Amino acid sequence: MNESDPIYLDHHATTPTAEAVIEEMQPYFDNVYGNPASDDHSYGVDADRAVGKAREQVSSAINARKEEIIFTSGATESDNLAIRGVLEYAENNNHGNHVITAATEHEAVLELCEELNDRGFQVTVLEVDSEGFVDPAAIRDEIKPETVLVSVMTANNEIGTIAPVAEIGQITSENQTIFHTDAVQALGYVNLDVEELQIDLMSLSGHKVYGPKGVGALYIRRRRPKVKLSPLVYGGGHERGWRSGTLNVPGIVGMGKAVELAHNNQSSRTEHVRSIRDHMWERMRDEIDNIKLNGPPIDGQRLPNNLNVSFHGVENKAVVRKLRSDVAVSAGSACTTGSVEASHVLQSLGGDEDRWHSSIRFGLGKDNTIDEIDFVVDQVTDSIDRLRQFSL
Repeated sequence: MNESDPIYLDHHATTPTAEAVIEEMQPYFDNVYGNPASDDHSYGVDADRAVGKAREQVSSAINARKEEIIFTSGATESDNLAIRGVLEYAENNNHGNHVITAATEHEAVLELCEELNDRGFQVTVLEVDSEGFVDPAAIRDEIKPETVLVSVMTANNEIGTIAPVAEIGQITSENQTIFHTDAVQALGYVNLDVEELQIDLMSLSGHKVYGPKGVGALYIRRRRPKVKLSPLVYGGGHERGWRSGTLNVPGIVGMGKAVELAHNNQSSRTEHVRSIRDHMWERMRDEIDNIKLNGPPIDGQRLPNNLNVSFHGVENKAVVRKLRSDVAVSAGSACTTGSVEASHVLQSLGGDEDRWHSSIRFGLGKDNTIDEIDFVVDQVTDSIDRLRQFSL
């Protein structure tokens, strides 16, 4: 990053690839370039060994077994494989066809559930409270004999709400229902022990933890209970038949290293981003009038690197444009390309159009500094003041 570059505060959208990760990946582009499925020679054997190491790195971070980790092209594919795979297998074997999810889920979950509903599957989308929490009791009430799967994300990518996954896992376990969680934003900041939390399927992404884009993983429980699902992609039987296709060895190696670093440095990263995030909110709250925090309280069940604020009376897109040369922030999720609609997550919290259309998401990262945060707050304060004056 050059000194003239904008300060990057959009880490929920993606993160820069760490130097240690790039170094780990480099040999697998131009030296160890074999296909891991080609075990007749050393090139393939070495590539397969590297994939195995990455599988262990990912599994260790979530207390899983290495054979329970399947590599994918990213969390969107992982979400689709988990939900569609489980429901199609269950329906084909007369085990049920009902899925429960929440209104604030990622588009990879909600759009898939809409498509499944159109195909005749039963879909229940639960509302959330004003801070973005789904009520575990509501999940318990909605479970019925036809219920196959509950899918609730661990931490929200827009407002940082950390779901009560332990309670949900207990409920699904008691009712012999499969529990899937999209844990993309939580990795490196939240405990993700799949045994302790009773999680059966977990989606992860490389590029949200300072790894490369285009690679993700899906944890699939193999015992107590053994999760059964139908594949999305056929041909070759790679990844235990669940995800055929030649493996992206450099990407997988990079993801393994990034996950290992995120897990090993979780305490220090969490402490750092929480400290500068809290400082940012304290200054904004003290220096900018008529603002509202979206999501849980700062000291509540909220991601430590997340701040989502509505600056009433200004359009968020106008603020983002005004800041663009100095600060990189988002007016919402980066996962809905070209959308000008208000965030479905914010709409789920209630409130009014002004709140929805004046919200800015600040996603802080491990390399941001307190000086950068002070600069950003100064720029935001000035921009809000100017835009409000212009609108009078």
